[in-house]
Amino acid sequence: MNTEIIWNNFLEKIKERISPLSYDTWFKDTKLYKLDKNTAIIIVPMILHKKHLEENYLDEIEEIFNSITGTNFNFQFKLENEITEDTLEEKIIDETESIGVPHQTSSSANLNSEYTFDSFIVGDSNRFAFTAARAVAEKPGKAYNPLFLYGKSGLGKTHLMHAIGNYILENSNKKVLYVSSEQFVNDYIYAVRNNEKNSFDRIDSFKNKYRNIDVLIIDDIQFLGSATKGQEEFFHTFNELHDSNKQIIIASDRSVDDLKMLENRLITRFNWGLTANITPPDFNLRVDIIKKKISHQEAAEDIPIEVIEYIANINDSDVRQLEGAITRVFAYASMMNRGIINLDIAIEALKDKVSEKSVYKNDVHRIQRIVCEYFKIDIEDLKGKKRSKDVNYPRQIAIYLCRKMTSESFPKMGTYFGGRDHSTIISAYQRIENDLKTNPQLQIVINELKEKI
Repeated sequence: MNTEIIWNNFLEKIKERISPLSYDTWFKDTKLYKLDKNTAIIIVPMILHKKHLEENYLDEIEEIFNSITGTNFNFQFKLENEITEDTLEEKIIDETESIGVPHQTSSSANLNSEYTFDSFIVGDSNRFAFTAARAVAEKPGKAYNPLFLYGKSGLGKTHLMHAIGNYILENSNKKVLYVSSEQFVNDYIYAVRNNEKNSFDRIDSFKNKYRNIDVLIIDDIQFLGSATKGQEEFFHTFNELHDSNKQIIIASDRSVDDLKMLENRLITRFNWGLTANITPPDFNLRVDIIKKKISHQEAAEDIPIEVIEYIANINDSDVRQLEGAITRVFAYASMMNRGIINLDIAIEALKDKVSEKSVYKNDVHRIQRIVCEYFKIDIEDLKGKKRSKDVNYPRQIAIYLCRKMTSESFPKMGTYFGGRDHSTIISAYQRIENDLKTNPQLQIVINELKEKI
């Protein structure tokens, strides 16, 4: 039985029984891994999904699935890394046996086909790295060799590495291989230990795998520091590829000079090419990332901008944190049977993820919303470029109140008001402050707004 066809059929039927929000939250990102005798193994994205599906949907899953297959299956819900752990030994043997056999698809190169340049969201924090990655992809072995990407976990290094590999595969006949440094060391250890036990030379097969290629993409190079023999072998692999004008792309969670556990000769070679740092996304980039991440959700168009900006405001470290917050908000809305996701739901869903200071009532988003309701204008206009008096003056009032009632700096406030620079924010604040000295009616408005806030 074709597992993909079976699962697609199942998803179509379960979609008919539950709400679009519940489907998107709990089923959309699941996969049927395999049918093992009388057990169906389902891959789910998070532990939360395992528990929720087992406790709330198991009867429906069994009924629909068994009607499709004509067989009574038991169900196991597993995370992808659990599948990987279960099959690791088989995978290592498989890959070593097939070393040197070119099947250049994204999967055979260990690439995720969804990680492309088009799906990567570009902002000030990653623009240099993105531009360098595109240059390498367009001219591998010629532009920057090696390309060294660094930055803390969850900022998009792996996405860019996969994007380079996928671009090269789509636009040339070059051989590409993506591995982690841990996999490189594991393959080397396996080859050395089994070299004398087999009729063919495992060492030669290992070298063929890592040197008979055009592009080597190696992730998390910092973990190579604990493997002395692995460093030795990677040094020779690096030299062989570089001397042959083959492209090398490396990623790490720290800069080249901070790789204290690596040998100096490797450090020197990493500095031969171009190093590019990726820093945590700024507010505007986080907003763009959230919009992209929720775009596949059926309810995406109904989510107010204030919800998106709230999530972006309290999750400022990395993309994975943003993804977790998005999942949590959608899951909370689904479990609480809330048809619409608004700011109050987002605050409630994420209340244990942020400090009390982050969710206190007088936050920028709440002030913006109350000012818009008071003056009967759209939040998009308040943050937009409209300069008509019926929009511009309420905008200045909102800026004044945000400065008075929150701890946000002028530059930070600019990000909440359409990316305006801090001098514009200061000017708006000063305008209202000056008007209050001569306009009693404005003071009444300010007082009324403060009471609502």
